[in-house]
Amino acid sequence: MTSKGELEALLASVADRELAPDEAARRLAALPFSDLGFARVDTHRELRQGAPEVVLGEGKTPEQAAAIAAALDEAGASSVLVTRADPPMRAAVRERIPDATEDEVARAVWVERRPLERRGRVLIVSAGTSDGPVLHEARIRAELLGTHVTVHEDVGVAGIHRLAPVLPDLERADVAVVVAGMDGALASVIGGLAPCPVIGVPTSVGYGSAHGGQTALNAMLCSCADGLAVVGIDDGLGAGSIAARIARRAAPS
Repeated sequence: MTSKGELEALLASVADRELAPDEAARRLAALPFSDLGFARVDTHRELRQGAPEVVLGEGKTPEQAAAIAAALDEAGASSVLVTRADPPMRAAVRERIPDATEDEVARAVWVERRPLERRGRVLIVSAGTSDGPVLHEARIRAELLGTHVTVHEDVGVAGIHRLAPVLPDLERADVAVVVAGMDGALASVIGGLAPCPVIGVPTSVGYGSAHGGQTALNAMLCSCADGLAVVGIDDGLGAGSIAARIARRAAPS
């Protein structure tokens, strides 16, 4: 039980004498978190914030990630997402949750149980194809959080004319996410054109002086485009979450 709707349904069942109070109390006892021994799974997060906990696969064994994902699923999360998941981890999650979907590029595996009504428009663009893993992590998260997502890949400043097809979608977007490594310049370009908030995502893509994304991060932080905010290096998940919150607030039901 992770959503406001489920909690209201539980209380209504007690009020209608369809459920005994002691059974309701038993179910509520597991609400704050599920203790797996090696992890305390925050099954309460969706009720608090409207978005379920995401499982970072990095640093976990396939079995641990699968167990956490299953705990969230069993608790009634609207969606369960595991990020930074290698092939063995994705396979382990799908063994526990057979109807889960995976994306090799995004290194993610997820299941969507109760799709949210889609509101708001998120535009996600990348400077290069190598930024794909971060871009698609952001896309999946924003879609699971109930937004309309449009993606344009490989439109970086090395061939700035490739940006032309993006402009109509930029005009319609409630928020734009720009994923770029190397010099991170695309974030400033989009930031100087967009009528909506822009979220820059520096990636660890690039040679030598790119310093694992530090150059792109510093460039975005120093941008003269004053509508640009920046998340951490390779943080597609964070960008997707923030973008979805902005877009849904911009287009209330």
